[in-house]
Amino acid sequence: MTELKMNTAQDILKEKKRKTVSISHDKSIFSAIQIMVEKKVGAILVTKKKEIVGIWTERDLLRNLLEPNFDPRKAKMEAYMISPVIEASFDTPLIKLQEMFLGLYIRHILIKKGKKNLGLLSIGDVVRANLLKKDEEVKTLNAIAGWEYYENWGWHHKLAAKEKKNKNKK
Repeated sequence: MTELKMNTAQDILKEKKRKTVSISHDKSIFSAIQIMVEKKVGAILVTKKKEIVGIWTERDLLRNLLEPNFDPRKAKMEAYMISPVIEASFDTPLIKLQEMFLGLYIRHILIKKGKKNLGLLSIGDVVRANLLKKDEEVKTLNAIAGWEYYENWGWHHKLAAKEKKNKNKK
């Protein structure tokens, strides 16, 4: 049985299939939507001079659409991005990532190693990692436990009581 190591942010990123997607701060929202649809992602990082300065998501689009005079073809990312991007270190444990998502009411965390950006984790990535880890734990426990002793656990007492009851009826 191969063990999946999914204990830290970096471990989860190694298993992630999609690459991080970004767009320049001076590009239009419409351009971002095109990239997000093409890449099948729900969030895009916003850059300025190769530095990450914000994030913009599908939810932001919904919110922006309700603003008066919002035109995705004219609106620039810089004006609508969410900044700063919430960050975590590459060695952040899985449980801490879960706490961050729940406690901060966010859906994306930028993972860094020093000043280097390693990637973007979504809440879905972390939920998946947690489920895989729990599945491995259950398989390990099942391999350790000898269920042959527990299959009829307690039934011998019930059978003896039933037999005694039947004997007393005769």
